[in-house]
Amino acid sequence: MDFKDVASRFKKAKQDDAPEQKEYDFNESYRIRSKMLGVLIRDARLNAARTIEDCARLLGIEPALIESWEYGDTAPTLPQLELLAYYLDVPVSHFWSTKTIETDKVEKLNAQSEYMALRDRMIGAMMRQAREEQELSLEDVAARAQIPLELLQNYEAGSVSIPMHHLSVVANIVNKNMDFFLETSSYVGELLRMRQEWQHFSDLEPEIREFAANPLNIGFIKIAITFSQMSAEQLRTAAEGMLEIAM
Repeated sequence: MDFKDVASRFKKAKQDDAPEQKEYDFNESYRIRSKMLGVLIRDARLNAARTIEDCARLLGIEPALIESWEYGDTAPTLPQLELLAYYLDVPVSHFWSTKTIETDKVEKLNAQSEYMALRDRMIGAMMRQAREEQELSLEDVAARAQIPLELLQNYEAGSVSIPMHHLSVVANIVNKNMDFFLETSSYVGELLRMRQEWQHFSDLEPEIREFAANPLNIGFIKIAITFSQMSAEQLRTAAEGMLEIAM
């Protein structure tokens, strides 16, 4: 039974009861809740690539009992769910959520497709901007990059994804490095930027890394940041002031 169907039936049962003030049917409620829980258990098990027999061995029970849980005929206890959550690598709250892992995957795949289409358009616009800044025509870039003119037009329109070997050549022609085209504003861009910064940090000399990682040195780092933002004149004034103090 599909999870959405079970959830909608549960919701409809509650709505049908409310207007007429019927006596609440606990047995039906328990049955529907068991069905919903069964869908979530099966969803987590399949996502973790575990068999019913694997889960049964973990809990020391018969595989038939796991099957009855997944069909919603019976329900596990909370300790059993906790062990399953650990074994299937999901938070225990997954088993009383309203969304399956498979649904999340589909939504993420859709979001990724939308992200890539948006990035294609952004990169195309940036290519056009950089080309125009250099006062180059499409024909100029196409000739120098040996890329068909129509294909280059599609790249700039974002209707065709530009492969890296073409982008690197075009970037060189319009006098931009590859960092110019990187995403910086979205969650993905922020994560990539943080990874790049961590790489730069890892490449520092060991004593500099040790100094920067010590919380006691935060004050010195803040002073260095302040100095880096000062003009040459301000730095000279600050240096003169420090010399006067030292003398």
